[in-house]
Amino acid sequence: MARTYVIGAGLAGLSAAVSLARAGRVVTLCEASGQAGGRCRSYFDDRLGCAIDNGNHLLLTGNRSAMRYLEAIGAAEELVGPASACFPFLDLRTGERWRLRPNAGPLPWWILDPRRRVPGTRALEYLSGLRIARAGADRTVADCVGDHGSLFERFWEPLAVAALNSPVRTGAACLLWPVLRETFGKGEAACRPRIALTGLSGTFVDPALELLRRRGAAVRFGTRLRAIAGEGGAARGLDFGTEAVALKDGDSVVLALPPQVAASLVPDLAVPEESHAIVNAHFRLSERGGLPEDLPFLGLIGGTAQWLFVRGDVASITISAADGMVDEDADVIARKTWRDVAAALGCPPRPLPPYRVVKEKRATFAQTPAQVKRRPGTRGRFANVYLAGDWIDTGLPATIESAVRSGHMAARAIDGGVP
Repeated sequence: MARTYVIGAGLAGLSAAVSLARAGRVVTLCEASGQAGGRCRSYFDDRLGCAIDNGNHLLLTGNRSAMRYLEAIGAAEELVGPASACFPFLDLRTGERWRLRPNAGPLPWWILDPRRRVPGTRALEYLSGLRIARAGADRTVADCVGDHGSLFERFWEPLAVAALNSPVRTGAACLLWPVLRETFGKGEAACRPRIALTGLSGTFVDPALELLRRRGAAVRFGTRLRAIAGEGGAARGLDFGTEAVALKDGDSVVLALPPQVAASLVPDLAVPEESHAIVNAHFRLSERGGLPEDLPFLGLIGGTAQWLFVRGDVASITISAADGMVDEDADVIARKTWRDVAAALGCPPRPLPPYRVVKEKRATFAQTPAQVKRRPGTRGRFANVYLAGDWIDTGLPATIESAVRSGHMAARAIDGGVP
C-alpha cells in the first residue's frame, strides 16, 4: 500500500500527517529532534519550576484551518477566551486602558462607536484599511495606512507587527488583508481571541501524536533526512544517514521543514532567504496574576513588549520583529520587559521575579514584498514531493494558521479525497 513520508513534526507536518491518516493513508512521520511541535510546543523549565511554551500564540475563531485541525485531533476545547470578541489594550506611556470590541456581522459599525474603537481616533480614519485591500505586491503596510498618529500606533502597528512579525514600514500589505478578511471582515464571531488553556503541546501536539498512533502511523524521532535521490523527475529514495528508504510507486513525501533545509534537499527550489526574530520572556509570579475581567491577554502600547499573556502564576510577553533585541543579554531583556509586566498587572517593579527568556532568531521569514515573492507553492521539482510550512505560499502570513493550512494543502495535493 502506498505510503506518505512526512518529514518534520512541526504544525505543518502534523497537520499533513493527521489529514492523510484520517483519510486512510499509510503515514510515517519523521522528526530530526527528540520532540514534535517545532516552534509551537511546551517544555518543563527548571528555573521556573513549571511548564512553559516556547512562544506565545494568539488565535482567532476565524482561523478556520487551525480550528478544523483542533477539531480533528479532539482538542478544540483546549482553547480558551472571552465569549465575545474583545481586545484589551494598555498604553504604558499614559496609563490609558481600552477595549476594542468588533460587532456581529460583516458591516463594521463598531468603528462608529467611540466606546468600541481606539481612543483618540475618528471613524473615517479606519477607511485607510481599504487601501490594504487594494494593495499591490510591492506595497508595505505603512504605504497604505501611514506611519504616525493614534490609529497607527494603537491599531495598525500592533496588528501588523503581530501578524507579519515585520516592521510596518517593510511588512507586505498583501499579507495583512487576508487576515482582516477572514477575521474582522466576518464580524465578531470570527475574531474572538483564543489561547491554549494547558499549553501548546497539550493543545496542538500531544493529541495529534495520539491520533496518529491510533491510526497506525509510524512516528520516528531523531530521524534526520540527509538527501533525496531523484530520477526521472520523481523522488526514488530517502537518505536518513543510517538508513536508506526506497520509495515505491505511489509513495509520496511531504517536506515540512524550514525553508533553507527544504532548499538543500530539493534542487532549484527558491525560498525566502531573510528572517525576523521573536523574543518571549516568562515570569513566575509570587501569586497568581490577573488581567481586567479575567481576559488572558493584553496588548501593550509604548513599551518594549507588544503582548502580555497570563496563565496561572506565569506572565509571558512577546516581542515581535525583535531583530534589534534578540542579541541582548537575557537579563537585560528580562529587566526591560518586567517593567511592562509590572505596570500592566500592578506588581512591584522590584525585585525581578524568576524568569526565562526564549529567543527565536529565525522565527519567521521576513514578510517583505521581496521575500513574499520567493514563497513557493505546494509542489517542488519532484513530482511526488510536496512542501508544507508557514513559509510556502498559503496566501497568509507565517502564522499557526498558515502552517496548518499548508499541511492541509499538501495532504489534498496527495489525496484529492482529503477534506
